[in-house]
Amino acid sequence: MLGKWLYIGGSSDLPGSRSLGHLMTSVWLDITATTKSNILNLIQTQRIYGKCSSLLYNVTFENSTMLIEQPFYLKEVYLPTDCSDCLVVYEEITSGKDTFTSLMLFSKTNSVSPAVLEMFKTQVECLQMPSAIMIDTNSEICPDNISPSEGLSALNSLLEAKMGHRVARILDSLFDMFVN
Repeated sequence: MLGKWLYIGGSSDLPGSRSLGHLMTSVWLDITATTKSNILNLIQTQRIYGKCSSLLYNVTFENSTMLIEQPFYLKEVYLPTDCSDCLVVYEEITSGKDTFTSLMLFSKTNSVSPAVLEMFKTQVECLQMPSAIMIDTNSEICPDNISPSEGLSALNSLLEAKMGHRVARILDSLFDMFVN
């Protein structure tokens, strides 16, 4: 669980996630322990439309489940996989009365076998989620030295913006129509 993980791809019904999936060229997570036994420090670094940014937040981790309870509720469950260098993450996010789900694939390396990709896509279908968007893992990843900003408050404002949800869903549809 600890260490650096490269994002391979994912599926989500979170408004704007499909547009973002088409604009992202790399994402990685660095998960480290803290002095508290069940609290982990997470740095997420991504390149979106050529620009790198980084978010920092702490999470609670117990029984193969990661939780964030404030300012919104996020629960990530780590699913079993045949790939020893992979993480398959099922995520539920609740903000107000809205609940969104995501399924994401991460790896310690920048490539996974076709069998792992096929299994992931089967999991996406089984959960009746939108088709997975896989990232081009040959793209340059962002460096480690980017100064992170506090991530949870920025994510929360996006989740609370109801009008933004509608616009994001329209953008998602347009991206899917023209990119695929």
